[in-house]
Amino acid sequence: MIRTTPFHERTSALNETGLWSHWAGRLAAERYQLSEKAEYVSVRNAAGIFDTSPLFKYRISGPGAERYLAGVLARDPRPLKPGEGQYTIWCDDRGFLLEDGVLLRNAPDEFVLTAAEPNLAYLADLVGPRDEVRIEDISDAWAVLSLQGPRSRALLAGLDRRIDGLGVFQHGEATFAGRGVRVSRTGFTGDLGYEAWCRAEDALAVWDAVWDATRGHGVVPFGLQALYMTRIEAGLLLLDVDFASSRFAWTDADRATPIELGLGRLLNGLDDDRRFIGRDALRREVAGRTSRFRTTGIVVDHHDWNRLHEEAGLVPPMDHTPLGEEMFLYDDDGAQVGYATSFMYSPVLQRHIGIARVPVASAAAGSRVNLEIPINHRYVHVAARTARLPHFNPQRKTA
Repeated sequence: MIRTTPFHERTSALNETGLWSHWAGRLAAERYQLSEKAEYVSVRNAAGIFDTSPLFKYRISGPGAERYLAGVLARDPRPLKPGEGQYTIWCDDRGFLLEDGVLLRNAPDEFVLTAAEPNLAYLADLVGPRDEVRIEDISDAWAVLSLQGPRSRALLAGLDRRIDGLGVFQHGEATFAGRGVRVSRTGFTGDLGYEAWCRAEDALAVWDAVWDATRGHGVVPFGLQALYMTRIEAGLLLLDVDFASSRFAWTDADRATPIELGLGRLLNGLDDDRRFIGRDALRREVAGRTSRFRTTGIVVDHHDWNRLHEEAGLVPPMDHTPLGEEMFLYDDDGAQVGYATSFMYSPVLQRHIGIARVPVASAAAGSRVNLEIPINHRYVHVAARTARLPHFNPQRKTA
């Protein structure tokens, strides 16, 4: 059965293309306008509205909630205070990544965890008889409306001044059109942005309040294609594109550890006494330096890109369409040294950029690689270099 989000009455009326994808069993707009680039430009220069409701949402509560999550999540949740959140990950017992999400702490004994795939059964199976924790799937009960871009703070603060004081990954109560919402300073665009959580029955009123507040400010709804453009620039990893869940991977070649994915920064305290799923395997990986690769950014040499196309009699393409497929990388001797998992031409950076897996020895920023691309029905190698992620990191994101 095809399901819709609580905002669908509004998003369907605005979707001029009629293009939809399935996201967690619900319809999600691919793009609203004929060009996803126009939506992307609005996000980077003004703000864009995005329906984040299809994410799975789990409430973890009870006296043992913190202790339970500290034993499941690879990133330590214990430092979080009520009103704070963090990007988080969870692994299998071999240290391979299962999934990622955002963890919000609402109270000393209450958290909310988001996920792109269903995790209720997995999380519930880990609850012991003495854990004093309750896990509820609240996905259908709550809608999430995201406003992303440089004008997002000022526009939402016009609805409730309390939003103006939220720091990165902080969240708090607000009121839109008389409806209570919880606003978090989070998003998947790598820009200044917020997500408003509201009860499903209040969704249309909340949408209308945000919509009315943003008229005349260059704000448009944006779909998945524009979102994918922004997340590649931001170096944000996408499930089933930049990594696969260990639960569904066929072989270890499709699995990756947080360290291999460049998420080692989330593992602070790996040597302390907190025991979480995958901890021992990750400690062995660090101690033995057994990581198979590193995830890094790549930037194509635009002079070489232009030269190769012009010599073939072609106008060098600057295609912003985000690609989520393997594009192989080679060294100067022609040996394969890795592959890109995401690739696009960035309008704001005016460069071809990507996210790639390369050998540990080639992961240092500025290392030379060659990207395989098709020109006139044959593969050629274009010069590129590795780069630190994120590619795009505006100061306003954290200001």
